[in-house]
Amino acid sequence: MAIILEDEAPIHGDVLETILSHVPLVDLVPSSCVSKSWNRAVASSLKCFNKPKPWLIIHTQCTRSPYDISVRGYDPRSNVWVDMSRPSIKYISALRSSHSNLLYMLSPSKLSFSHDVMNLTWHHVDAPRVWRTDPIVGYVGGSIVIAGGTCDFEDDPLAVEIYNNETNTWETSESMPAILKDSAASTWLSIAATGDKLVVAEKFTGVTYCFHPKTKNWSGPYELKPDPRIFHSIIGFANNRLILIGMIGESENVAGVKIWKVNTENFECEELGEMPAALIQKVKSETYGVSSISVCLAGNYAYMSKSSEMAEEIVGCEFGNDGELRWWSMKNDAAGDGNRSQRVVFSCSVIGLGDLQRAMLSENRKFTVL
Repeated sequence: MAIILEDEAPIHGDVLETILSHVPLVDLVPSSCVSKSWNRAVASSLKCFNKPKPWLIIHTQCTRSPYDISVRGYDPRSNVWVDMSRPSIKYISALRSSHSNLLYMLSPSKLSFSHDVMNLTWHHVDAPRVWRTDPIVGYVGGSIVIAGGTCDFEDDPLAVEIYNNETNTWETSESMPAILKDSAASTWLSIAATGDKLVVAEKFTGVTYCFHPKTKNWSGPYELKPDPRIFHSIIGFANNRLILIGMIGESENVAGVKIWKVNTENFECEELGEMPAALIQKVKSETYGVSSISVCLAGNYAYMSKSSEMAEEIVGCEFGNDGELRWWSMKNDAAGDGNRSQRVVFSCSVIGLGDLQRAMLSENRKFTVL
């Protein structure tokens, strides 16, 4: 029988902060509301003991009406999966993602997009003037950039348009470089966005250009192929550093997966490390080998998985301040949900306590640790 002590000493100070460092981030929201002292303890715990880390978020969309989406997030800070229920939104087409946490849907009449950390706010605007089926889509400096991916009947397969948030109109821009004519689609191009430019790289050749929305022109070409054995590569930003992830060898015989840091002034590459051989099997498709992988980057984390099918396991990589890479793998909690014909979209965001508080209050979202 449990004994309850009436004069039990309260928990406070370092002891409380240490205990809170083991509590999942979503459960720290109510903990921070217990009292002022607990609120301070939660803040101190997150600052000194166990800081928030970038979440991997998996969106699974049903391919049939009403096209509902289920969302689950992986919080590496606590090593837990979280069910993220959300109010339904108006679905206009298939859900897609681009560079970290940009989600969008494009139809002949509308473009819907969300770029905030928790994807709380969706913007619904007129579709671009040029109809596209598989464009690259980036959020750069407060503007949406759409390029390439046009239908066969369009005059310019390299057309570029920018959505001006101030005038709520689409503006035309300098077309993509002619060398990208045969690869001007998200299938063949990898992109990374910063506050002032969009970096666009061919996945198979490493040919790279930069688009500058303010001047509406392109610069380049640059070559992102530090190892001649790279046959497929992905780019992205992690802590404002341009990262290149390249697969070495051939799709049928992968020799390795390497990571480089890229200088965005001269596009020289510095190798950071290589994926352990045992983890390469985790991203290898039984049907297609390792012809390509899906990658999400945010903060100092990268998440990698099979791109041809629902991954049973996901490989994570943390970029240490000392330049070291920390690798691990985890079970994909969303892999067992329903049939494999569902559309699966990955995004990644650095989520803090304040972001969760706003999500719970603004739309009454619910988060359940699984």
